[in-house]
Amino acid sequence: MGLNTTMANREVCDLIFVDYTTKKPFLNLDFANTTSTELTGETMFAYGGKGHPKKVSFAGEKGGTLTIETQMQSVKLWQMITGGDASQSAKYVTREVLPVADKKVTLSGTPAAGAVVNVYAADDDCGKEIAATVADKEVTITGEVGNEVIVYYVKEVTSGVERINIKSTSFPKAFTVYGDTFMKSAEDDILPYRMIAYKCVPQAAMTLSFSNNADPATITITCDLMADKEDNILDLILETE
Repeated sequence: MGLNTTMANREVCDLIFVDYTTKKPFLNLDFANTTSTELTGETMFAYGGKGHPKKVSFAGEKGGTLTIETQMQSVKLWQMITGGDASQSAKYVTREVLPVADKKVTLSGTPAAGAVVNVYAADDDCGKEIAATVADKEVTITGEVGNEVIVYYVKEVTSGVERINIKSTSFPKAFTVYGDTFMKSAEDDILPYRMIAYKCVPQAAMTLSFSNNADPATITITCDLMADKEDNILDLILETE
């Protein structure tokens, strides 16, 4: 088999993202549904003579994109796309419906330091606030109250959580991407296929959609293919034996 081997593909590439600077593996993306590689370039022409015909062509601005579609997601994938910082703590507003005993209720979580706790009657959600004081997880109600209340507060979680903090100054890192799949030849041989994108930078755009019907949400990641310091952009490798 050689350069003239004819073949076809009907399988996705598994991708390994390696940090371009540190050369350390960052993400094993073996859960995509589709991966596609597009090479781009621009052709400019020199013209001359009657009729303004094209005489000479020049090729430039070579690059391309690696596009990945996946229904499976991970926090590490979000970090790769956004360039955000990962941490193991978070603060967010939570809502709890709690029973009242002796004008006291116990929250399931700990309010963040300095956070305001808002208490409402069970039949007046986000209505007239009921006066209360807070000590750790215990809320003591000083106003009139029934058997149940609704409580809103900023909850602080410091374990069992993964957070990606995306700032206006965050930007994705560059990676070297190694892909592998297989081709099937016209002679019915299975041929391993590999791809190397030497300098690949995810575009900082991501859509996270959540729905209670239709197909599971798909994330599309588009990476720009750039040249490394040795002008390499892409390798396409077919193992014929």
